[in-house]
Amino acid sequence: MIVITFASRKGGSGKSTLAAHLATCAAKPSRPTLLIDTDTQGSLSLWHDLRGTGEPSLKRNPRSIEDTVKAAKDEGFEYVLIDTPPSKTGVVVDAIRASTLVIIPARASLFDLSAVRETIDLCRQVRRPYAVVINSAPAKREEAESPIVTEAREGLQGLKVPVWNGQITNRSFYSLALAQGQGAREYDAESLAAEEMNQLFAAIDRSAKAVKGLISSSTGMHKLAA
Repeated sequence: MIVITFASRKGGSGKSTLAAHLATCAAKPSRPTLLIDTDTQGSLSLWHDLRGTGEPSLKRNPRSIEDTVKAAKDEGFEYVLIDTPPSKTGVVVDAIRASTLVIIPARASLFDLSAVRETIDLCRQVRRPYAVVINSAPAKREEAESPIVTEAREGLQGLKVPVWNGQITNRSFYSLALAQGQGAREYDAESLAAEEMNQLFAAIDRSAKAVKGLISSSTGMHKLAA
């Protein structure tokens, strides 16, 4: 079973948004998927309510992350996605500890990039692999990313922080899909937003499988915590 935790000390970094959209990439009949919403704000739970299908399954604010993840494995889930609050509370540490891979969303801004370091410190403390995803980025022009994204990426790489080589662009499409209780690929499978999410999920899936030793570690975007 693969467990992906979305964590960031910075509020508004896009944890719930990524969790919701990626859940629709992960979940299919052959790959049972569970969402765990540990953020009291409940954005992921709201999206799940809007779907009205009960799929993928969702657990809200469980008493124990460890027990919930163990139960998910026993119940046959193959993917678990955990949304966390913007804090360093015990529930965040527990979620990171239970993870196969931690995804740290960050906007290309000073405050987000500073918060990244705090989350990486948590990953290192419990020795879990992690990777940063640049989120809500300015749109590319002629396939070239914005200078602010390039600067953020180079700054993180200079600190030896693993960064996904793509980006999630600031598109109203993502919000429109969520408002319908859908993911980008459900809302319009041919859209640029769906393409971005598909690419990100593929990268996360490769990294998680590399962590578990199922494929070569050279294919992953993550870094093993020092």
